[in-house]
Amino acid sequence: MSAARETRRSRFRALLAVSVVVLSACDSLPGKPDPADRYVRPDAVMDFETLFAANCTGCHGEGGRQGPAPLLGDPLYLAYAGPRELRRIVSDGVPGTSMPAFLDEKGGTLRAAQIDALVAGMQASWGMAGRFAGRRLPPYRGTRGGDAGLAYARARGRASFQIFCAKCHAAQGGGTPKAGSVFEPSFLALVSDQGLRTAVVAGRPDLGMPAYYAHAVGRPMSDEEIADVVTWMAAHRVEFPGRPFSQAAPFVGKEP
Repeated sequence: MSAARETRRSRFRALLAVSVVVLSACDSLPGKPDPADRYVRPDAVMDFETLFAANCTGCHGEGGRQGPAPLLGDPLYLAYAGPRELRRIVSDGVPGTSMPAFLDEKGGTLRAAQIDALVAGMQASWGMAGRFAGRRLPPYRGTRGGDAGLAYARARGRASFQIFCAKCHAAQGGGTPKAGSVFEPSFLALVSDQGLRTAVVAGRPDLGMPAYYAHAVGRPMSDEEIADVVTWMAAHRVEFPGRPFSQAAPFVGKEP
């Protein structure tokens, strides 16, 4: 083998080695997109935290707490509702309230698999499995007295309200410096009967409201007392909450 050919081979091997080094370093070159930053279609997102932040935080608060909507980041609520009800609520929404249907087949923005990921993520993140395993929780759906029984349920509900709720909300439910009115027309217009029941059962520990079993009277509310209090509160709804437009204050600014 000639010296010239050997020299060319040596140069080729050196060039090849340099090329391998350069190409292997391309992954760290400035300006190269990080695969983690690549665009992901909204219907392909499956990460729980991303889904919750994009779809739930605005109403339920960061981490499922201290939002205007029901407290999701609470082990009692998650045990009380259970995965099946949570999936139904997220999928179908709650008619008559500000909770929309999220399932794409019902006009929402999420696939069934994404809703499953949301429900599983809530249970895994905040459910504390087993904490309420030995406690008999009230059924998620309660009953209301019908026909003649409705008037009696309201009367019983008022009496139970005095026992369990008046200390914070006042005897007639109008509110105290410690807790607001439960009969504010706009509040009752925005919350369903089930929403009222959920508040009575699970409370709002993030806002200082006790659950059904943690009242100062020393005993939990019975299923009947819970249903009666909800019936009494729901009876205070008005047909047209808010101030009628015809009675609005006159325009006092400059005309356009």
